[in-house]
Amino acid sequence: MERSSARVEPMTSPSRHRQDATGQVVEAWGRERPDLDVSSLEVFSRVTRLAKYLDQVRGEAFERHGLQSWEFDVLAELRRSGQPYELTPGQMSAAILLSTGAMTNRLNRIEAAGLIERREDPNDGRVVRVRLTAAGRERVDAALAALVERQSDLLAPVSATNRTRLAATLAQLLTPFEQAAAHSPR
Repeated sequence: MERSSARVEPMTSPSRHRQDATGQVVEAWGRERPDLDVSSLEVFSRVTRLAKYLDQVRGEAFERHGLQSWEFDVLAELRRSGQPYELTPGQMSAAILLSTGAMTNRLNRIEAAGLIERREDPNDGRVVRVRLTAAGRERVDAALAALVERQSDLLAPVSATNRTRLAATLAQLLTPFEQAAAHSPR
């Protein structure tokens, strides 16, 4: 299996993290702007940099299965919905945080690839239902397996206890954003 070209250093002691690019930036800002508490950069700059690297890893895992990240997101939303792997475009737009116009565009492209099909809702002819095809299910399942394997490899140097702590801390930081998004008009 191909690996990301990004070099991944194992997580180690807190004193070592000062040697990474973010540590150097924080030190420089501390020197140049001693009037500011730049300690938040220790976390958020690393999260931002990590997100960029993880997007690359994610894209590589999906590309090997003929998908782009946005295609995976749509197919995965359907797959996670359970049998019969079917949702309305509106449900999908809300879950993926996309406008309905953008969702329609994505659905058109994925349908043309034979990974989904659209049909009229049998109970309400005004509603369209989007269903994952067998080919779509195969593709999303294979891409997910590749992604999970790669992410497990990346997390291998991190102890189970630290993974649990990290997940809880990230959830704590993310929750206010998700709550605000859930209550904002689309």
